[in-house]
Amino acid sequence: MAEFTTGEAVALELPIARIPTRATAFVIDLLVQIALLFGLVAGLAVVLVPADLDSAWTDAIWLVTIVFVLVGYPVAFETLSRGRSVGKFALGLRVVRADGGPTDFRHALTRGLCGAIVDFWLFGSFGAVAVITSMCSPNARRVGDVLAGTVVVHAQATLPMPALVVPPPWLAGWVGRLDLSGIPEDLALAVRQYLTRVRTLTPAAEAGIGSELVQLVCARLQVKPPVGYPPVQVLGAIVAERQRRSLTPRAAGLVRTG
Repeated sequence: MAEFTTGEAVALELPIARIPTRATAFVIDLLVQIALLFGLVAGLAVVLVPADLDSAWTDAIWLVTIVFVLVGYPVAFETLSRGRSVGKFALGLRVVRADGGPTDFRHALTRGLCGAIVDFWLFGSFGAVAVITSMCSPNARRVGDVLAGTVVVHAQATLPMPALVVPPPWLAGWVGRLDLSGIPEDLALAVRQYLTRVRTLTPAAEAGIGSELVQLVCARLQVKPPVGYPPVQVLGAIVAERQRRSLTPRAAGLVRTG
């Protein structure tokens, strides 16, 4: 079991998926990919053979097809199913963020590219890299998980959608103008853990740790901290705004482009 602190500052315990289970899910996905590849190859052969294309064009088409199957399959399934491929669904596994929240296209793309390049195929020695890194990681994370900020867990039930945190009204305008994409996942996780445990801290520790986190976050965002507000309110407003934008991606895009 591993403890996760969600974006809503709620502690969750989820069982980590280890190598034997993940390997079985990988084999199932591999069989699906092979079937998909054979189907695409058969279809393309019907089109390309009569066309009598130049060999360079033919090689390029085959290469794109292979990359599409190796990368496109896991990215598409994990994006549409919020962290599940066919193999993971069969074994009751799910990819979640390091804070226990659902993944999105960015996480799936990072895992898919790393799987094809580093963990399994191009430089992965047919999965040796993935196995070694998973064995060395306390949460059985391969390189793609580390770079994407994800963990594979046993999760038969759908992850619940927690209630949205409401930011302090007097900081809503300030935080609403910020581009929060500059906050890395590890720093965001530290902020959420601080908010979860703030009631258990002494006043001195609450002020000291909170002030340090505010300085780190504002340095990443390249803004000055708002004056006259306690750290717990500033950090709470930032976490609440990140949650709001994760549920309304269109609004987040308008903030970044506005």
